[in-house]
Amino acid sequence: MAKSPINRVPWPQSASRPVVTPLQPSVVYASDSPDMLDAQYAGDLSGYSYAREGHPNADVLARMIDGLEGAEGGIVTGSGMAAVTAGILGAVRAGDHVLGGDQLYGRSLRLMNETLPAMGISASTADPTDVASMEAALRPETKLILIEVVSNPTIRVADLTGIAALAKERGILLAVDNTFTTPRGIRPFDHGADIVIHSVTKLLAGHSDATLGYVAARDPELRERINTFCVTTGLTPSPFDCWLAERGLLSFPLRYDRAEATTKRLADALADLDGVTRVLYPTHPTHPDHNRAQALLGARGSHMLSFEIAGGREAANTLVAAMPEIPFAPTLGDIGTTLSHPATSSHRGLTPEGRAQIGITEGFFRVSVGCEEPDTLISLFAGGIAAAHGI
Repeated sequence: MAKSPINRVPWPQSASRPVVTPLQPSVVYASDSPDMLDAQYAGDLSGYSYAREGHPNADVLARMIDGLEGAEGGIVTGSGMAAVTAGILGAVRAGDHVLGGDQLYGRSLRLMNETLPAMGISASTADPTDVASMEAALRPETKLILIEVVSNPTIRVADLTGIAALAKERGILLAVDNTFTTPRGIRPFDHGADIVIHSVTKLLAGHSDATLGYVAARDPELRERINTFCVTTGLTPSPFDCWLAERGLLSFPLRYDRAEATTKRLADALADLDGVTRVLYPTHPTHPDHNRAQALLGARGSHMLSFEIAGGREAANTLVAAMPEIPFAPTLGDIGTTLSHPATSSHRGLTPEGRAQIGITEGFFRVSVGCEEPDTLISLFAGGIAAAHGI
């Protein structure tokens, strides 16, 4: 007697519904007929066919972030850099020029300096805190400007208002990476952005256990081009990571507010310590863009700060060793505080001269503040800086 094929059991029906979004790891979805599948691809029926083209957990997460950003049809990708890449390559073509802020995240700079030119897309950078500098760097073939509201890791505040006006006047798309500031700090679409990008891996997900990105476009046609690029190149997010990020996003406002309040206190404390040569935090009165930060962000300074100590690499090594309670890791946005050294992580691809030009020295650190007790955190940093200088 022939053996029967394995029969899949239908999903159990229930009069009640789950409080937590179900995790749906299926790669493929079965249709009842070729006509039904054809209708799905034609857009006459909604549904899923193959996870590279979309799946429920990604859609749930995307709609949640859409709500925060005031967006429609945002797309979740497999990483933050996937979102940056999709936003750019969905919008420009060979022969076009992309202008970026000169203090972008290190991998974004490498994308512009190395990857885009290899694809026939020219790229250059200019100072996003100076709209005249950005304007002078425009070319007839410039099609897109990419900036961060607050730069990673130098914490400079872009002239978003001026750049948005410039982009609109010249008919150029403006893409804004809002990872640092998040939609709780600012919503770039409200300030003239055409594309908004996130590394969801960071504060939105918030637990260093999900690698994801998000990109949204104001224009539906551009949105479709970006989505097509994502599907074609396989920038697919993991359903499990989307499920984890959704869980993290539910506590995002609480984590953001707690971390932001602590960061303000830490910035004040660091500024008063011997051996600290510079503290960068948008709402701190010594910040070079303080007035712009107040106009653009109000009291929202976010959870990120950077500081510099004297003594170079030797002092940097001593500081890290003296603070084992603070993970030394090239990430940000975790529920716990992390410390990173851009010269040996995010911006190691730049020459020492290139790093120095944007203010990254061997004594420069970036801090992603978490939800610890503020006094404990301040004490740990004070101890580490004292050790670095033999105090």
